[in-house]
Amino acid sequence: MTAGTVILLRHGRTTWNVAERLQGQTDVELDEVGRWQAREAALALARTHRATRVVASDLGRAMRTAAAYAEPLGIDVDTDERLRERHFGDWEGLTRAEIAAGWPDDYSAWRRGDDAHGRPPGGETRQQVARRAHAAIEEHAARLGRDDTLVVVSHGAAITLAITAMLGQEPTWRGVVGLTNAHWSQLTRASDGSQPPWRVVAHNVGAAYAPEAWHAGPQTGVEQDSDTGVPGGEGHRAP
Repeated sequence: MTAGTVILLRHGRTTWNVAERLQGQTDVELDEVGRWQAREAALALARTHRATRVVASDLGRAMRTAAAYAEPLGIDVDTDERLRERHFGDWEGLTRAEIAAGWPDDYSAWRRGDDAHGRPPGGETRQQVARRAHAAIEEHAARLGRDDTLVVVSHGAAITLAITAMLGQEPTWRGVVGLTNAHWSQLTRASDGSQPPWRVVAHNVGAAYAPEAWHAGPQTGVEQDSDTGVPGGEGHRAP
């Protein structure tokens, strides 16, 4: 048996996301906007998907995002370090411009998706991340039944690579775009045993906000109606 539905949710925003610094496994917490995004995403996700089980990366930004969804539903959050972001070694904390200046050849290979030559110094390959994240998801899903939903809270690169593996593609395949902060992807298990065993039903889904309002946060974002999940009346501001 295995879960019929898997939701892969990316954590909310951090200060390093704003500064466009590569986070990797550095434990950067959610910023104020990120905490708001986690709450809003939790409300939106709970309207359509009530998890049977919630599992998160053990990094703080993922655990806090998971808690925003799970606690109001009375669901415990399990953690699994295999769901951590890709380890970027010496590149963590740096911007793309800084990486390109310090490691021009490696950076170029990384941007092309060349796993053989684009491995961050001291970090992981795409293959390694895909294998560990995929194994974790399959293991947790296998503990559930066909009518159950598994919600996994993880990170941008880890989720993209996990989806790639779940679709039976090589980690160098670039057919999946990355998730926006506090957005999710929904996959369902094929019922007839066909390949690949998982199907993408929806991707990069989030709360009903325009991108500009989502990135700006509660000071300028429009509050959603608690019943419909759509923006409230004109001029109504989020708290």
